[in-house]
Amino acid sequence: QVQPVESGGGLVQAGGSLRLSCRAPGNGFSRMHAGWYRQPPGKQRELVASISSFGTTKYADDVAGRFIISRDNDLNTVYLQMDSLKAEDTAVYYCNSGGTYISGRYYANLRSWGRGTQVTVSS
Repeated sequence: QVQPVESGGGLVQAGGSLRLSCRAPGNGFSRMHAGWYRQPPGKQRELVASISSFGTTKYADDVAGRFIISRDNDLNTVYLQMDSLKAEDTAVYYCNSGGTYISGRYYANLRSWGRGTQVTVSS
């Protein structure tokens, strides 16, 4: 696997929107599952959303209905559209590619983490 690169983070007011991008250079991306994680200050990294190689998506309960994960295999890119942002969404967001689904749950490929992009939501 190659290392993904995240972009699109920034500062936004509560209720606003951001779109994160995750690009994985090279071949083979279309065969990989992928996921977005986030790590709030002082807390552990948590899974936000995942997407299979076929486009099936899954979301954490606290972002369902507000976030949409998608992919463009021609661009080797996974997106995370974030709407109705809350202060609780503030975190460093990380992209992971090449993980595994077990009983419907995405498990990260520990060899393929991005460096992260900061998302800050002000009240």
